[in-house]
Amino acid sequence: QVQLVESGGGLVQPGGSLRLSCVASGVTLDYAKGWFRQAPGKEREGISCISGSDGSTYYVDSVKGRFTISRDNAKKSVYLQMNSLKPEDTGVYYCAAAPECGDETEYWGQGTQVTVSS
Repeated sequence: QVQLVESGGGLVQPGGSLRLSCVASGVTLDYAKGWFRQAPGKEREGISCISGSDGSTYYVDSVKGRFTISRDNAKKSVYLQMNSLKPEDTGVYYCAAAPECGDETEYWGQGTQVTVSS
């Protein structure tokens, strides 16, 4: 049974940092893992992905230089380190898995709320 479970969300002030974690059980290690974000009133968008085959990483322009995606295969986990957070980073963050970055997502987590506010 596939299960993606996120953790690490919360309330943070602008300029602060958070680290999201996702444990992906039942998903093959060679699947790509990524993070999507749904801001209030907006559609869900992909913000970062890490390839399962070669570890290549991808970021949407709005988070480049601030967010870092990484993985620990031994722990079946993927992480998103978020620095220099801005109010526009507020939203529900979802962990996702697909055969490769850019492919249609096959598995979703339940989401974790990130709120950036003073």
